Amino acid sequence: MRNFTRALLGLLILPLTATAQKNENPNSAISRNLEVFNDIYKQLDIFYVDSLNADTVIGWAIRSMLQHVDPFTTYYPENDEELRQMATGKYAGIGSVIRFHRKEDRAVISEPYEGTPSQKAGIKAGDVIMSIDGKDIKGMPTDQVSSMLRGEAGTTFELRIKRPGEEKERSFTITRQTIQMPQVPYYGIVRPGVGYIYLTGFTDGASREVRQALKELKTQGAQSLILDLRDNPGGALNEAVEITNLFVAKGKKVVSTKGKMTNTNREYLTATEPVDSLMPLVVLVDGGSASSSEIVCGSLQDMDRAVVMGTRTYGKGLVQMIRDVPYRGDLKITTSRYYIPSGRCIQAYDYRHLNPDGSVGIVPDSLTNIFHTSGGREVRDGGGIKPDVEVRPDSLPTLIYDLVGSEAFFDYATQFTQQHATIAPPGEFHLSDADYAEFVSYIKDAGFTYNRRSDEVLKLLKDVARREGYWDEAKDEFDALEAKFSNDLSADLNRFRDKIEPYVCDEIVHRYYYQRGGAQQQLSNDPCMDRALELLSDLKEYNKILGK
Repeated sequence: MRNFTRALLGLLILPLTATAQKNENPNSAISRNLEVFNDIYKQLDIFYVDSLNADTVIGWAIRSMLQHVDPFTTYYPENDEELRQMATGKYAGIGSVIRFHRKEDRAVISEPYEGTPSQKAGIKAGDVIMSIDGKDIKGMPTDQVSSMLRGEAGTTFELRIKRPGEEKERSFTITRQTIQMPQVPYYGIVRPGVGYIYLTGFTDGASREVRQALKELKTQGAQSLILDLRDNPGGALNEAVEITNLFVAKGKKVVSTKGKMTNTNREYLTATEPVDSLMPLVVLVDGGSASSSEIVCGSLQDMDRAVVMGTRTYGKGLVQMIRDVPYRGDLKITTSRYYIPSGRCIQAYDYRHLNPDGSVGIVPDSLTNIFHTSGGREVRDGGGIKPDVEVRPDSLPTLIYDLVGSEAFFDYATQFTQQHATIAPPGEFHLSDADYAEFVSYIKDAGFTYNRRSDEVLKLLKDVARREGYWDEAKDEFDALEAKFSNDLSADLNRFRDKIEPYVCDEIVHRYYYQRGGAQQQLSNDPCMDRALELLSDLKEYNKILGK
């Protein structure tokens, strides 16, 4: 089935006949290809040995075709909840993240959000979902369980769970409601005179939340601000313009868009007076900052209004719009590129010209062009926004990636919360030596295993040495290396405690203080945040970076 779907795709997107004329009218080429595609599917429907489901098979072809365009152009069939949630940040459900637990063979609650039906009902992270309205969910994938938890706002259902450490199941009657996750889960004064706003997305209302946070911080004495856009994937372009407008004067061009159709060519100007156009501003970014995040940090950089700090951003300079398709579907389609005030487009990936191995090509720095900020500083297009001050995160041992995603790590946090009624406030919480020793013991007893990359590289090197005839004379050295690389979990967990413990604390703090507390906890061990505070305490350096 997959093979003939690929064939359908190939017929759909490539020239189909050897007799096609080089100068064929584009409209004729479209008609010819669609006619061939239609005929092939009809013949498959009639003659193929098995029955075909049209929605499934043609759905595969559509999705495959769009994947060859760019990763942002997507088809959504009728009543698709993902599109509505992506645009508005809203959905109707209970307000919990779930994950699949292999040992239980069931979905479990990963995080109930504060103030939602799940949290108000008493649902906790680690609760194992047994049934939804009497239907056993054992073995169900998480997307199917999530769909069952969602529904029309105001509808009620029974949720049965089993809490770890308890023999008896618990039953909850929960009424679904419209859930809108805050785009600013945390803001506050992080040092006398310095405000902080953590923005996670750009769905409808994001600018309103940032405006409110900024005004409140100013009343609390904020004279400078850190705007955190790290791992913010973006969203609505107009929200990016309005957030930028909070910091720059009315009538300034923030971004312009250019596409094939004239109606996609627009300029977006700030429309209102700013909340504060003078306070020192640092914007934190990383490789997860994309799209609208890049419009905000890039335009503020181009206007010399803020110091951008962190690591280079993702590099998404494309704009999408939603178009109706027949039978109440929607097509999110890339219609234009955007250009920030200096005139640069920061698109990093060339989806139309792939590398020979099929990977997406990236614009090398050597081929980027120089542009200038309002004050004359050099900036470049292509490859995202390069920060004014680069702060790279500490490198992490590969053990951490395997550990944090493991069930043992998740289950330890669940056990900890059952044994401790309260913990210290966010930012002040840490594990005692006894707590960490208990963590190490728990992970070891849980049978956690991990693949060290050094072991993999050593194995490869040994294989090469054998093939090339060096094994006999190098065997002793290899044995010595293998002894040094011996997998001692307890030793590794203690060796890397300073890097592992912040992740354990973050997981635990989320159980008590939810998103807001988790954001605060992360700031307690954040080199980029420390550098931003250092810069804002030295306005001479701040102004020098901005060329003032």
